[in-house]
Amino acid sequence: MAGFECVAAIEIEPQFCATLRLNRPSWRVIEGDIRSVCGREFEGTDLLAAGVPCPPFSIAGKQLGSEDERDMFPAALRLIGEVRPSAVLIENVPGLASRRFKSYRNRIIESLARLGYQAGWRLLNASEFGVPQLRPRFLLVGLRDEYWSHFTWPQPGRKCKTVGESLRDFMGANGWPGVGGWAERATKIHSSPPELSV
Repeated sequence: MAGFECVAAIEIEPQFCATLRLNRPSWRVIEGDIRSVCGREFEGTDLLAAGVPCPPFSIAGKQLGSEDERDMFPAALRLIGEVRPSAVLIENVPGLASRRFKSYRNRIIESLARLGYQAGWRLLNASEFGVPQLRPRFLLVGLRDEYWSHFTWPQPGRKCKTVGESLRDFMGANGWPGVGGWAERATKIHSSPPELSV
């Protein structure tokens, strides 16, 4: 809806890849570890968007950060250097915003600066932008130096629909007769899953 065309989606979990292929048959889905993907094939892509694993920073986990083998920020930075996108968007859990990870966040900003990007962090909640879910996420946005002055963070405040209002048409698409009653009862914004460590 934002005008992008997906050139590749990289995912390590087979069941998630199967879901992507089913729902987006035109997408190229690469099933594997991002550490084994060479980004040069995608050089010049406009946007590199990623959701790197959250457990290294989750308040429900041990918060090992760079000491956690699941920390994929180094792999993401390598890909950014190879792809050289115009823009970068990486999301993670609010735990990464804590004081504990301040130097870690600064190192990422410094790494991006060496690659020619200006970047910043911001904690945003999906429910403040029209999504019926209480889903706070810590976002990193980076743009090539020449584009940074054109960027402004979105401002919260869009009225959020309830789950029923948002999903009514989808739930009733195949003729479910109970969709009206369900939508009337689904009058809240859904809570997001807790930050879990796996």
